[in-house]
Amino acid sequence: MGLPRVSILATTEEAAPAKRAEDKVSDTFLQKLKGFSSDDLFEFLATSIGSLVLVILIVTSVVLTRGSLAVFGKFGFGFLTGTDWNTSLGSESYGALPYILGTLVTAGIAISVGILISLGIAIFLSEMAPSFLRSPLSQVIELLAAVPSVIYGFWGLFVFRFWVRDYLETPLSTYLGWIPAFHGTATGYDILTAGLVLSIMIIPTVSSVSKETMMAVPSSQREAAYSIGATRWEVVKLGVLRYGRSGIFGAAILGLGRAVGETMAVTMVIGGTPGPYVLPTSLLKGGVTLSSLIATEFGDATGIHLSALFGLGIVLFLFALVINVFARLMVWRVFKVTGGIVE
Repeated sequence: MGLPRVSILATTEEAAPAKRAEDKVSDTFLQKLKGFSSDDLFEFLATSIGSLVLVILIVTSVVLTRGSLAVFGKFGFGFLTGTDWNTSLGSESYGALPYILGTLVTAGIAISVGILISLGIAIFLSEMAPSFLRSPLSQVIELLAAVPSVIYGFWGLFVFRFWVRDYLETPLSTYLGWIPAFHGTATGYDILTAGLVLSIMIIPTVSSVSKETMMAVPSSQREAAYSIGATRWEVVKLGVLRYGRSGIFGAAILGLGRAVGETMAVTMVIGGTPGPYVLPTSLLKGGVTLSSLIATEFGDATGIHLSALFGLGIVLFLFALVINVFARLMVWRVFKVTGGIVE
């Protein structure tokens, strides 16, 4: 009868240190929990949300990369330089070059036209518009950014393309048709119309951000320019545009990003079908962009065809990254920051 008692006592003595260690850990956890302030909670939530964005970016990259492995494994980098797009079973061939170029050309037209109009609007609203007109007009312009892209597409298809055909493309084709970029028949259902519709779509974003940048320029900049006898245009050019160029450049990049990724409106007015003949050799020809091709064919795609669309997706994804990295490099090269003030 004595042996069990000794065994029980020994077991109890062995368990005591472990229990004390558990109690110590529990007390330490409770102390940390009691000292967990609202600032700590905010820091934890902010860090988690920031990490979530990074996780989404990584997951998106992995999904697109895995999905495109089959097409790159079969065609290699010829997928990026090829021009044929044949989805017929047994003779499938995929080349992304016409759609890459179509995306770049339409986005180039959009940013070239859109930035000029947007800057004009921003300068008027920030420097010249009377106070009673500035706020309502700004709200109307910002409201245009909320219009669904399909509405722009409908308007472009049934109204705007006829204006472009009659008042822009017909004169260009008639008098400048010897230039390859303007060679062809004016239909209004082509790359030029798509680019111009995109330029209208990015105006609200670019003009709103540019206006806020200009209005944030200190009054001392304007006063300094006026004090040396500068005209209103010189004040805008030297005092406002030069000081706010970082924000204006950022606004242009935002507009370019939307132009590159826009799908619905472009699909409705660009007028092209997949194939080697959609290479954008003329602005008066139909074309296809990366996003429009993905949207029109993704629903029925399987096998290598689906992988090819994933390949287009990763190219579009890389475009977005390159645009933003390029913007940061330009800001780093052009602007010097001294004490938090952009010179």
